[in-house]
Amino acid sequence: MATAIEFNHVGKQYRLGLVSTKTLSHDLNRWWQTSVLKKEDPYLKIGDTNDRTVAGKSEYVWALRDIDFKIEQGDVVGIIGKNGAGKSTLLKLLSKVTGPTVGTIRARGRIGALLEVGTGFHPELTGRENIYMNGAILGMTKNDISRNLDEIIAFSGCERYIDTPVKRYSSGMMVRLGFAVAAHFDPDILVVDEVLAVGDAEFQRKAIGKMQNISQGEGRTVLFVSHNMASLKALCRRGMFLENGEISYDGVIDEAVNLYLKQDKIIDDGTIISKAKVLSDDIILKNVLVNGKHSGVLYLPYPNRLVTIDIDAELLVDSPITIEAKVFDKENVLLCKYAPALMKTVIPKYSKGSVRISAMITLPDNMTNGEFLLQIEVTRPNVHYFVIIPRAIKLILSDFISPTGNSLMYTNNGLLLLQ
Repeated sequence: MATAIEFNHVGKQYRLGLVSTKTLSHDLNRWWQTSVLKKEDPYLKIGDTNDRTVAGKSEYVWALRDIDFKIEQGDVVGIIGKNGAGKSTLLKLLSKVTGPTVGTIRARGRIGALLEVGTGFHPELTGRENIYMNGAILGMTKNDISRNLDEIIAFSGCERYIDTPVKRYSSGMMVRLGFAVAAHFDPDILVVDEVLAVGDAEFQRKAIGKMQNISQGEGRTVLFVSHNMASLKALCRRGMFLENGEISYDGVIDEAVNLYLKQDKIIDDGTIISKAKVLSDDIILKNVLVNGKHSGVLYLPYPNRLVTIDIDAELLVDSPITIEAKVFDKENVLLCKYAPALMKTVIPKYSKGSVRISAMITLPDNMTNGEFLLQIEVTRPNVHYFVIIPRAIKLILSDFISPTGNSLMYTNNGLLLLQ
């Protein structure tokens, strides 16, 4: 089997908060040492490890360091790691969004990449116009796009809004359209970052099915970054586990997932607000509390199944807003969802200014014992997301004993004790 991707001792270094080396004297020194004297770049000898939890002593940081691997044609590889481990940087290097500081990268064939929500889209253009523009950026001809246009639109599920400017699309709709274009580009290598997490469950199933078809049916190579362990296991045969910008494990996907899940600190570190993804310019987060806690683990011994969420924010527009929540297991499988709008609850409208948005959620009292992850979403129901906070806090439910006297765990007996 031919080699599709090869990384040879690749590294990517950044100077924190700055471009270049800040001063003319440093830039001249780099040029003199490397171009004239043919010596090693003096600024590559320094730099901290890519660990976002530590302040560090150097102005330089290695986002990736000594990355060395080969991927054969037709392989499906999952890239796993906590936020800031270097996953997205690795994909950007492969997609030529940025270049490596050291090392060489070789890729065989055309690369189709979906790295961020709305990448390559112009907000003032319609969905149809953006299909043509994004397809051209990827390397498709106008005839190629026109030939696949109906299939792209149908796959995206955005037929009704295809002639509407994408600035009015939700994040999920933009991901649908972007993935549809990338997938029908017929790439030799498909690179997908964790943007699929913004899509709904139905679209995620379609997207994973498409990637399986691309890899298994057409023999193309897929690199997939996700925090959804179940999707990674279903799609990938090989997994790479990144820690602090270095490959900690490269092998069977099940073992890579196990190493990832064993690191409890990836769930518990940082405040809730530090994990927030703000998707709208109309809100500024100030504070997020779950049962009065800023971070960590929330223990809910039976019969306590009450979760309260309080969000303090600055709202820049008048808008109806509600809190929605999702409960996942440790492999990121969605177990249940709290969405007041689906229950025809009246959604309060907030005026711009300082606001406190609150929700009180009662989990089912027959939930079995186990560890779960709470995702918090601030939304204008059925319109768009303001904020998504994945893995906001770990929930530990305990002390549930059935009427028969048995203690039931989620991993063995399911989420709920069915009547």
